[in-house]
Amino acid sequence: MLSSTPSLGQPMQSGQVRRREFITLLGGMAAAWPLATRAQQPRMPVVGFLSSGSPNALVDLVAAFHSGLAETGYVEHRNVDIEYRWAEGQYDRLPALAADLVRRQVTAIVTSGGTPSVLAAKSATTTIPIVFSTASDPVAGGYVASLKRPGGNLTGITTLNVRVGPKRLELLHELAPTAGTIALLVNPSNPAAETELRDLQTPIRTLGLQLHVLRANTERTIDDAFAALVQLRAGGLLIGPDPFFNTRSEQLAVSALRNGVPAIYQYRKFVAAGGLMSYGGSLTDQYRQIAVYVGRILKGEKPADMPVQQGTKVELLLNLKTAKALGITVPLTLLGRADDVIE
Repeated sequence: MLSSTPSLGQPMQSGQVRRREFITLLGGMAAAWPLATRAQQPRMPVVGFLSSGSPNALVDLVAAFHSGLAETGYVEHRNVDIEYRWAEGQYDRLPALAADLVRRQVTAIVTSGGTPSVLAAKSATTTIPIVFSTASDPVAGGYVASLKRPGGNLTGITTLNVRVGPKRLELLHELAPTAGTIALLVNPSNPAAETELRDLQTPIRTLGLQLHVLRANTERTIDDAFAALVQLRAGGLLIGPDPFFNTRSEQLAVSALRNGVPAIYQYRKFVAAGGLMSYGGSLTDQYRQIAVYVGRILKGEKPADMPVQQGTKVELLLNLKTAKALGITVPLTLLGRADDVIE
């Protein structure tokens, strides 16, 4: 049988050479096509999620964030990626975590956990859009020029939970009217603590109360603060807004009840964990709104033109089981104003 393949050492005909060159060319083009196709595809946007807290403590809030993204058409791993950075309550880690997100050239940065996260991101970049969540006044904090027209690369959502500190004091006084000494627990690592303390000075004088400031930024120092609280014989405890305290709701609630001190914090989780009372904005609603803003930025809007949104949903929650354990009779007028009551 004759073979069309030349034997070793036999020269190939010109037609055979051209055919082999053509096949080699096709193979090279086929290998290059996938690379060329990938090169033409737009880069998937990447959102940096910078948090002063820990992932386990923010599961419900991250879920609310995903829900807000979905409202604008974005789903993680489908058409957007998210790079999470967690400081685990160690605020001094935030600047390095923010710098890492900037080096990775993320499309936008979300700050979770109030003032420390915002300041770290703001210091790290003046060009990458930043969407913040904060409980304090962003204008007074220097994040934005105004609420209506932020300017620069920052915008976001504020619950102004720091500013309702005086209202929390009034509610605590209404529930424990015989208490002459009130303690305020703050995180010394959070600059917003000074604002909280300053805003309380006038109502403290008006109500004729004494205020003692206790400081904690670790689990151990929380225990130390409650030991000092007992020594002071304080009749009530205000817990200042802070991301670290958000992750320690159960410890705070249990410690307050064990030491027989009426306490008020800003979020529902505190009351659900056995705390007496909470008054503040809804965090889940805030994180959903943050994600909606991120989605709008990914579609081309500029932070400078997006007004800072002020959360309007404020909740008052009471735990009647805890009130009974503390020997407190909740006034009917206060019960009537509560958005939710745990019995």
